[in-house]
Amino acid sequence: MTDQTHRPTTVDDDLDRAVPQSPWLDTDQRPAPRPPLDGDTETDLVVVGGGFTGLWTALRAVEREPGRRVLLLEADRIAEHATGRNGGFCEASLTHGEVNGRERWPAEFDQLQRLGLENLAGIGDTVQRYGIDCGFSLPGMLTVATRPHEVAGLEPGTPGFLDAAAVRALVHSPTYLAGRVVPEGSALVDPARLAWGLARAAESLGVHIAEGTRVTDLTRRSGQLRVTTSSGTVTAAHVVLATNAFRPLLARLRFHTVPVYDYVLATEPLSAEQLASIGWEGRQGIADSGNQFHYYRLTDDDRVLWGGYDAIYHFGRRIDSALEDRRATHRLLAEQFYETFPQLAGVRFTHRWGGVIDTSTRFAAMFGSSWRGRVAYALGFTGLGVGASRFAADVLLDLLSGRATERTRLEMVRRRPLPFPPEPLAWIGIQLTRWSLNREDATGRRNLWMRALDRLGLGFDS
Repeated sequence: MTDQTHRPTTVDDDLDRAVPQSPWLDTDQRPAPRPPLDGDTETDLVVVGGGFTGLWTALRAVEREPGRRVLLLEADRIAEHATGRNGGFCEASLTHGEVNGRERWPAEFDQLQRLGLENLAGIGDTVQRYGIDCGFSLPGMLTVATRPHEVAGLEPGTPGFLDAAAVRALVHSPTYLAGRVVPEGSALVDPARLAWGLARAAESLGVHIAEGTRVTDLTRRSGQLRVTTSSGTVTAAHVVLATNAFRPLLARLRFHTVPVYDYVLATEPLSAEQLASIGWEGRQGIADSGNQFHYYRLTDDDRVLWGGYDAIYHFGRRIDSALEDRRATHRLLAEQFYETFPQLAGVRFTHRWGGVIDTSTRFAAMFGSSWRGRVAYALGFTGLGVGASRFAADVLLDLLSGRATERTRLEMVRRRPLPFPPEPLAWIGIQLTRWSLNREDATGRRNLWMRALDRLGLGFDS
């Protein structure tokens, strides 16, 4: 049982004591930083960005073409940003869920579902083949309704539906009114350990990784691409841009995503008695049904990771490390956690953190190439990059090869989403949309603004 002797008396006292860092990164298992690039060099492929998209691209490039010279450049450290700060949900969905996929790509949806499941299986195979210790598991996903108008969306009477009694028997929360279990298509991982494992696997096949190396420019000269960095210039035949939420090197991409901050809490490890008080023996990943939704799970050391709901956009597409610690949001998340699990009222939070993700107007990644097929890019994952980034890597390598494949023929790959408007329209539109989503969550009714965005194929999601 957790020691109550020095228990903080308020949520703010608790949060004051929490480490402002993801527990995935707050570990002595974190590898030392690799040296930065040292001087000018040349290679076959430069990958800009050491998140999941960049890591999968580097690894898949040498798996598909052994002996290919690949250099990955990361401005910070491997797994430092969204890759090491997410909840560790690794979804098969490439389309941000069935509803979004069917609405945007109805003719391709079944194909996209198959490709997504194959991609998730490929992640599992990679983890096993390279011996990556990242807690990869397939416990399935539980979606819960916490408001009466959400129950119908879980399709009562169909396989997998749970009424209030059944879902509360599975996970003990008085807020649950219904649920739906989906046993396939969702894995849980320790995302930082997955990233570190992918980096080691890539290096074992000859990839060179330079950390602390910021790319400042991309130009063409004499039929070659020149990648200018803070510590040298790289000449390459091909370049993959995998910077996601951060400012892209191609001006054409700068309005296609906006950076949105997501916030998360993690509890101290639960005792056996505390675990028994919430059930959750299947250890499924859980999400509630609102537009502004929570995602939560148990970690390998029996913490509850609790995040989401309050996605925040800052005027001017601002990205700043000072925005990663937001007391108002962490306090709100803590209060909602205790409402969901009142039996855990004595449990304290040991970690609080936040990070920036890239949101697109279609809620799923976009892909493309430039400079006569020499540069390829993917961005806009909107929170689903842990799994979809591997699929993106194969799309990017297909595009650079110049060969048509099943992936490159997809409408999802061939067409880019509508861009966000410039400021101040972006900020006004996003704030109005957040207000409208909150109203829909409270009332179950979609207002005129949301219906207009639906017609335009635009939106915003936490």
